[in-house]
Amino acid sequence: MTLTLFYSPGACSLASHIAIEESGLAFEPRRVDFAKTEQRSPDYLKINPKGRVPALADDGFVVTENPAILRYIARKAPEAGLWPEEARADAVCAEWCAWCSSGIHVAYAHIRRPERYATSEAAKAEVVEKGRASAREIWEQVEKKLAALSTPWLAGERYSVADPYLLVFWTWGRGPTLGYDMARDFPAWTAHARRLGERPAVRRTLEREGIALP
Repeated sequence: MTLTLFYSPGACSLASHIAIEESGLAFEPRRVDFAKTEQRSPDYLKINPKGRVPALADDGFVVTENPAILRYIARKAPEAGLWPEEARADAVCAEWCAWCSSGIHVAYAHIRRPERYATSEAAKAEVVEKGRASAREIWEQVEKKLAALSTPWLAGERYSVADPYLLVFWTWGRGPTLGYDMARDFPAWTAHARRLGERPAVRRTLEREGIALP
């Protein structure tokens, strides 16, 4: 059976979209149009009651949340080598995926979706202000960690699913919500993003989603 990946252009689902493109697995990319609130439609909520992307359907089995989907894709296509086997590299890959999900993404959400965290306009403004400070601090932490790497990829010499996950936040950094000058302020992160941009699977995915190359 063909896998179906539900994604929205430019959303965090980009990570899973790239990973499944890298895997060589046959899949159907299914766009969820947030502008039309399709993520809240009855049909989509049957697939993912959380009303978010990504979601991966595999013959009636549905996986949600990027870290789980990335791991599932890697296990479905072990020959692609998208998840490290060596214990330390395995842990590093898992650590990056967890940080992307629970740290980097959450900091950004305080700016992009303050209504999740506050009700009044004044309170939402405070959430955004604090979110901006927190996001900048986290972006700088990522840059420092990447600058200290002695390998081209996050988990070592081999590319893993953690790499496209981090690319999501590089693209968000240069976007209108944060508006960072990524090349100037985050050169190590930009170098990593550009290495990703040289990969054919990444290029195909970015083209499908209408995202400019790093």
